[in-house]
Amino acid sequence: MNARDEERMKKMLRQALPHVESSAEPDRDLWPAVLKGLDTRAVAVPWFDWALAAGLVALIVVFPAAIPVFLYYL
Repeated sequence: MNARDEERMKKMLRQALPHVESSAEPDRDLWPAVLKGLDTRAVAVPWFDWALAAGLVALIVVFPAAIPVFLYYL
């Protein structure tokens, strides 16, 4: 690649990418919003997790020899 191609590439990149200011900061403090999201999140376990746990217990009851395999994958 010669100097002319490099200059052309630089020019195209400058046109394609927006200018980023050196002091780009958010308009407001985001930490209170993060804390609010953590407080409002549901603590309950989804039904699908309970179904997977029940299926695992059923497999252990039906196939007790598979217990070492399940422990290996933990």
